[in-house]
Parts: sequence; C-alpha cells; structure tokens
Amino acid sequence: MKRKLLTALVSATMVMSLMAGCGSTDTNDAAETAEPAAEAEETTSEEASDDSAASGEKLVVGFAQIGQESGWRDAETASIQEYAAEHSDTVELNFADAQQKQENQIKAIKSFIEQDVDVIGLAPVVETGWDQVFAEAQDAGIPIILLDRTADVDESLYATFIGSDFIEEGKVAADNMATLIGGKGKIVEIEGTVGASAATDRKTGFDEQMAEKYPDIEIVASQTGDFTRAGGKEVMESFLKSNPDIVGVYCHNDDMALGAIEAIKEAGLKPGEDIKTVSVDGVHDIFEAMVNGEANCTVECNPLLGPLFFETAQQLKEGKTVDKWVKSVDGVFTSDVAADVIDSRKY
Repeated sequence: MKRKLLTALVSATMVMSLMAGCGSTDTNDAAETAEPAAEAEETTSEEASDDSAASGEKLVVGFAQIGQESGWRDAETASIQEYAAEHSDTVELNFADAQQKQENQIKAIKSFIEQDVDVIGLAPVVETGWDQVFAEAQDAGIPIILLDRTADVDESLYATFIGSDFIEEGKVAADNMATLIGGKGKIVEIEGTVGASAATDRKTGFDEQMAEKYPDIEIVASQTGDFTRAGGKEVMESFLKSNPDIVGVYCHNDDMALGAIEAIKEAGLKPGEDIKTVSVDGVHDIFEAMVNGEANCTVECNPLLGPLFFETAQQLKEGKTVDKWVKSVDGVFTSDVAADVIDSRKY
C-alpha cells in the first residue's frame, strides 16, 4: 500500500509528455530487414503482460533517461513510454528526464529507491561515477537494467545491459568508409559525448579497425560533437578549415552527421560526393539524406527497446536470472537501398 501511494504521487509529477520530444519518430511498419526485431517485440510484449497479469500486481519501474540529445534518443523514449501506456493495467512507469546531466540521473535513482520500485532502468549519460548510487540500489534489493549504454562499475552492481555492440558498430563503420573512399585518403572523426560508452566504444572499434586493415587511410582529426546536430556542424566547420583535403567523415551518431552535412554544403562542397559520410543509429532523417545523395551509410543501432526492457524487468521482479548482456538486433544501410526502405522505418 505504501508503494502504491508513493508511486502515485511521484508519477503525477515525473511523467514526461510523450509527444513533445518525438516529432521525428516514424510510425510506419518496420523495414524488411527489421522484421525479425519487430516480431520479437510483439512476442516479448505479450509475455511480459501475461506474467504481470498472472501475478495480480503491477510491475513498477523507474527509468532515468539521458534527455533529448537526438532523434534516436526520442525514439527510445517513445518506445518505453508507449509500451507503458499500452500496458497501464500491468505496468507503472516513473520517468525522469536528466537533461544530459549525471547529477540529475543520480537524484532520480535515489528517488526511485525511496519509492521502492521493483526495477530501475538507466541510460547512463557517462560511464563512470555510478558505484555509490548503484550500491544503494543493491542494498535496497532493487535490480538495475542498463539500457543502450554501459557503466564502468563491477558487474555485480547491475542486473543486465540491453543494447548494441558499440565496438562492432565502429568496425562495421570503418569497413564501409574504406569501401566508399577506395581504401585510401584522409578522414575525420566526430565523436559523441566524452565519457559515454557509445562514444568510447565506437571510437575504439573504428580506430582499431582502420589501423589494422587500412594503413592507407589516415584519421587526421577527431573531436567531440556531443551527439548533437549543432555540435556536429560546429566541429565539421573547424575540420574543413584546417583539413581541406579530407575525403570522408565518420560520426558517432546520425545527428552529428546531419550537422556535418550542413557544414559541408555551406563550405561549397557536395556531401556524399566530395566528402563521404558514415554514421551510426539509423534515424529517419539520415535516410532522407541518403535518398538525396548527401549521406552514404548508417550503421543501425535499434532504439526500439521498450518491449525488451519491460520483459526483462518483469523477469527480474520474479527473481529469474537474465543474461548479463541482452543484444539488440541491428542492420547496416547504404544510400543504394535507402529509397527502398525509408517509408517503412519506425524512427
């Protein structure tokens, strides 16, 4: 009874409006390449709902989101909130928007602990600095699910990580860049938020693959764009002034690539032709850029993790053991297929 009263009060103040941050989310059917993931979502959604209904008690989850840094992040938020809304008879979601600040996420986790939620979900804004608050959750008997980003803590402090293999994404991006520029030339790299696992691992995978397999390709500059479109544009403007002979740009997410494309055009060059682009995520806007010939390749990182997140949370509530890493299903898309799949993209 105490939990219900507390969570009811908190829900009234913390639930974020779904529609405000998701204007770029596409609601069409999934692309043919993403159909297996869509089918898995339907199955897991039903299983999680059935389990909750059978127990006669709602699954109470607290989720601390990074913020609204990109279209990809909006799509992930929408996936979580839409699932909770559609299953409100069995799921109660307490949602916190941290506005890209770790201190806000820590405050949210402490609040969830006080509310005595069943499970805490977190997309960590950075990797480090979580040990103490994670230990507090563990002492309270509340398991933590890391969603789409990892944390640099002892594995005993969290239950599972749900997301993509960021290092592999970087390697795939390197292979595609090498193909686009013919295995030689000078390129630049626009990194994500400093200290974020996605940025660290996408850089590691890309840089190591380039060094190992493509000795004639030189990464002449690398700088953070903080995963934002404005940041990507600003960094690319600087790169173009100091490196006029670059032939490619690798961006740790699509939003920074879209900003870089703006900078390339303003410099009087043709993005996608004069300077090849490879980025990560697979948001709808980058598909539009590929259709228009201004982008070349995106390595998908599926943000539609809501059903999988809640299924895993339900299993943890029931005391079941889950895998330490639950991998999402991703693909790779190039400009020659963009027009065929853009209308069926979900985000």
